[in-house]
Amino acid sequence: MVLKIVQVGLGGWGRSWATSVVRPQQAVELVACVDVVPTMLELAQNALSLTPAHCFTNLHEALAAVECDAVLITASLEGHIPAAVTALQAGKHVLLEKPFAPTIAEAQRLVDLADKQQRILMISQNYRFHPAVQRVRELLREQSLGPVGATRLVFRKLRNDAPRESNRHYHIWEPLLADMSIHHFDLMRYVLGQEATHIFCQSWNPVWSNFDEPASAAALITLADGTTVNYQGSWVSTGPQTSWAGRWQIECEKGEIRWESRGHDVPDTATIYTKDGTREELSLPKMPLIDRQGSLAAFIQAVQSGKEPGSSGRDNLGTLALMLAAIESSHRQIVLPVER
Repeated sequence: MVLKIVQVGLGGWGRSWATSVVRPQQAVELVACVDVVPTMLELAQNALSLTPAHCFTNLHEALAAVECDAVLITASLEGHIPAAVTALQAGKHVLLEKPFAPTIAEAQRLVDLADKQQRILMISQNYRFHPAVQRVRELLREQSLGPVGATRLVFRKLRNDAPRESNRHYHIWEPLLADMSIHHFDLMRYVLGQEATHIFCQSWNPVWSNFDEPASAAALITLADGTTVNYQGSWVSTGPQTSWAGRWQIECEKGEIRWESRGHDVPDTATIYTKDGTREELSLPKMPLIDRQGSLAAFIQAVQSGKEPGSSGRDNLGTLALMLAAIESSHRQIVLPVER
């Protein structure tokens, strides 16, 4: 069965989805594109060799004009809820980019609507679909190193050299905590198998930052078992750069796991350092489909099986709640509970 998909949002990231992820997947057929900006539609039409009959500025019109099974939403955040509601009410499955809603109330509304319509609502947390992530998660579930005592995660990228006026990324809402750290917050929940209960977060802009809003942050996150995650992230760091998933140190009873994932042209790595001084490089699983390709494949499987995926909207409420609590904590400078 080939899944027929309408895609909403064809800006730069959306076109990347369409050309690099959707088109190469043989189990999917892109039957229409939707964007409220005609220029974006024209760029998509040229990049994907689509006819004007397959390009729309309105999702209602697209769903009336073509037959489809699902809607992929890669629009900006303000377009997520209207597009997802339209798709679910039309009886379509939905794959949605993160963060999937601006508030918990709106996110819960989508989860409830998907339940009512008996349709799959999945959030593309693509960082889950990498070898080191899967191996370390499995290792922690086995508890061969004993329980986790503490976790440290550092993310450092220098994305501060483009001309300030023309770089959209400098001007978006919460460029670190909402646009990037949400990946790390999701990995915390997924890999450690714990929900966050409290967070204290501080964010700021170094004097050399070109970003309008804070590009650096530090947070202390308390998990349900009482252990903590010490998180540091920055878009403007001049220090040693990390992979996109960050540099992880997970301290367990019998040793420490250090790992990195999603480095450009750099393989994932995961190493155990035991308390008696030995060092063991972990073998990682072979994954033919990683990152967004892995996310799309998981969505296809969920639709075909009718089973809720691991990164469902329901599951992702925990990730969204942690992101929103981090932002509020940074604004109010207080410890806050993480509440769905």
